[in-house]
Amino acid sequence: MSEKPRRQRIHELDVTVWVGKRGVDAVTAELDGQLSGNELVKVKFHRAARAGTETEALADELADRADATVVETRGHTAVLER
Repeated sequence: MSEKPRRQRIHELDVTVWVGKRGVDAVTAELDGQLSGNELVKVKFHRAARAGTETEALADELADRADATVVETRGHTAVLER
């Protein structure tokens, strides 16, 4: 897949997983299920989930738990793939 269509798909992708005050543990199963049916999943980390932690670190932790790879992080949003 060439870079432009992939970047465009990432840009147009809607957030389907929100990480809140319960942290990454609460959404790991949901993310795993979504990655089974979709190539890319966009995740939003709310302030309560971040609690002083960088979005990149949280995205890496979530990716490790769901056996996925972080494609990109921007602001408080990450895109993961499997």
